[in-house]
Amino acid sequence: MQFWIIQSLNSLALGGVLFLLASGFSLIFGLMRLANLAHGALFMVGAYIGANLLRKYAFIDLWMAALLSGLMVAAAGGLLERLVLRRLATNPLGQVLVTLGVSFIIADACLMVWGGDPIPVPTPSYLRRPLFVVGFAFPAYRVVVVGIAIATAIGLYLLLERTRLGAMIRAGVDDMDMARAVGIPVSKLFTAVFCLGAGIAGAAGVLAGPILSAYPGLDADMLPLALIVVILGGIGSLVGAFVGSFIIGFIYTFGTALVPDLAYVILFLPMIFIIAYSPQGLFGRMAT
Repeated sequence: MQFWIIQSLNSLALGGVLFLLASGFSLIFGLMRLANLAHGALFMVGAYIGANLLRKYAFIDLWMAALLSGLMVAAAGGLLERLVLRRLATNPLGQVLVTLGVSFIIADACLMVWGGDPIPVPTPSYLRRPLFVVGFAFPAYRVVVVGIAIATAIGLYLLLERTRLGAMIRAGVDDMDMARAVGIPVSKLFTAVFCLGAGIAGAAGVLAGPILSAYPGLDADMLPLALIVVILGGIGSLVGAFVGSFIIGFIYTFGTALVPDLAYVILFLPMIFIIAYSPQGLFGRMAT
């Protein structure tokens, strides 16, 4: 009984981390139709920046490190979109190749700057005491991560569905030429969307640090999971990304614990069936 409860709680924590990563990817992919394969690298470099800030500056806590890291990664993402990806707007294959190349460059740069050893990200002292769930001790920080994921989901939903900015973004996606004709600055909005997605990834890397640490290969470990989440939930669906994150969190956690030799088989099977029988995903819209 203890095994199932602890693994279920670990699955929820992993699902929260996956949503923080996949939400930015889904936002960029769904709104801009841009498969940013550098998204995992932005997550990793965010974790490294946050870990470095926490080691060097005693007055910076985890939350400030996440904010600063998110802002720096968002700025770098904006430059990438504006200076490189914008020139490949009509070349999706070129965008994929460029973002894949950028991910390799970031990975090698992180290895050169911070070395090959994992860098732990400390948990805030007031969250180190465990919580007791049904009589079992569980790290309090992991519960906080789930809460942050839920708050992020609500915030993004309200931004996209209940604000004028969100309406302009959706108008630009549905009919770019008409949106421009009525005075909506579509190109600036898309840059802002890319910055937002990249910033969420950078901050998520720091927030996931106490659970995963910052280490070489973190991008390669996390990007496939984000891709599976987006495909499973439906491209461009925030609800799908949220539900898919926790589904994959449970599948991956229990698969690794119960049958580690077949963990990836169990993980990729849902994606295969979704693509085969429901290409739009669980909550995606059929193309018209």
